[in-house]
Amino acid sequence: QVQLVESGGGTVQPGGSLRLACADLGFSIDDYNIGWYRQVPGQAREGIACIDRVGPTAYHADSVRGRFITSRDNSKNMDYLQMNKGKFDDTAVYYCATDRADPMGSDYCTVDYGYSYWCQKSQVTVSS
Repeated sequence: QVQLVESGGGTVQPGGSLRLACADLGFSIDDYNIGWYRQVPGQAREGIACIDRVGPTAYHADSVRGRFITSRDNSKNMDYLQMNKGKFDDTAVYYCATDRADPMGSDYCTVDYGYSYWCQKSQVTVSS
């Protein structure tokens, strides 16, 4: 059974760092891509990052590029979203999502995809 357990949310000061971790349970991430999303109440969900199954290919949205880094440790079946240089606009509920990599294509990931499996939400607040 595919299950994602996210941890690491919380409050960080502007300019600070926070790392979200996604434990991937019941499957091997060698065969699955991961996507990261966030949502502010009243706004549409935003796809902010993804990484392909073995990690060489990653995507970061313009809103986070140069500040956030997605990575994965295939030996531990873990995914991470490192958030640096936090801004007030980064305050949102964050999610990780996963699905099999093959339908998305070889060495490729996308946030414009109907991922089948989602973790529970994690609140991230950037506040002084």
